[in-house]
Amino acid sequence: MGIRTLIVDDEPFARVRLRELLNKESDIENVGECSCGREAVQAIRELRPELVFLDIQMPDFDGFEVIRAVGVEVMPVIIFVTAYDEYALQAYGVHPADYLLKPFDRARFQGALEHARMHLRNPATEAGGDLMASPGINGGAGEGPRLDRFAIRSNGRVILLRAEEIDWMESAGNYVSLHAGKKSHLIRETLSGLEGRLDPRRFVRIHRCTIVNIDRVQELQTYFHGEYKVILQDGTQLTLSRNYRENLGTLTGAAL
Repeated sequence: MGIRTLIVDDEPFARVRLRELLNKESDIENVGECSCGREAVQAIRELRPELVFLDIQMPDFDGFEVIRAVGVEVMPVIIFVTAYDEYALQAYGVHPADYLLKPFDRARFQGALEHARMHLRNPATEAGGDLMASPGINGGAGEGPRLDRFAIRSNGRVILLRAEEIDWMESAGNYVSLHAGKKSHLIRETLSGLEGRLDPRRFVRIHRCTIVNIDRVQELQTYFHGEYKVILQDGTQLTLSRNYRENLGTLTGAAL
């Protein structure tokens, strides 16, 4: 059984586009399509989807009215799909997995879908993060501003997460998942774009998909084909690929 998914959009072409994209995903089960908000409310109640692609502007109930009618507490994971960016702030107030602005390409769609998958795997994941840079705190002579904190929007609040609190980061399509203790937070950024704004004395890239806080590394274990296992203080195991061995070796002083 795949992720039970419902499409809600009053535009036939938009429904076809989403259906075609979803049909290419092996872990998705399309359980239905709705052309208006009233149909969506009934379908969510009866079909119990895990994920809904929800249009905002519709002729009867708009997307927000659908959520109110069903109830925020029992709504499935939401990916808003709309041609209007002015609803973004209001949309994040109901904690969607993503906000897809039409027209979008397959890469952007897959990024949103991966974001939803992460929500379903880990309901504690927070979405809608923004970056907040404070120049001069981590920057040294001749360096540009370094990110020393992140602003994470969650449940109507803005949580300030200090960079030093982050254990490790991983790429999630067009997002980066920040792992801090038992919580994870998603921000809309690429790992490569983020890497250049972090303090290189604290954060190192150990894999094309992973950056680690060197202060959290407890142990290195040899693995296969020149790779290493990186064991963090909380027991998390990450992979140090051959292409990035020099990065960690330089900072730890280990001859890898």
